[in-house]
Amino acid sequence: MSGFNVYPTEVEEVLSRHPGILEVAVVGMADAQSGEAPVACVVRKDPALTQGDVIAFSRESLTGYKAPRRVIFVEELPKTPVGKVLRRQLRDQLTL
Repeated sequence: MSGFNVYPTEVEEVLSRHPGILEVAVVGMADAQSGEAPVACVVRKDPALTQGDVIAFSRESLTGYKAPRRVIFVEELPKTPVGKVLRRQLRDQLTL
């Protein structure tokens, strides 16, 4: 286990600057190597956006352990009525 903390908001702020990303939420998912790794759930603005594009963009501004190892493209992010992303619900949907 790496033991480093990754704050989802920090990663989301970096990724939200990408012109091809409409919305993004980052959740921790089980990882054999580090115990838990960041996964970016992305709503695309640009339909041609790839997982590689997102990971490469994140590595330009983030330390290696903070960059998402995986990118999952979704149609929309689950939110509360006031617009806050429901990360726990999102993570639960991904593990099904």
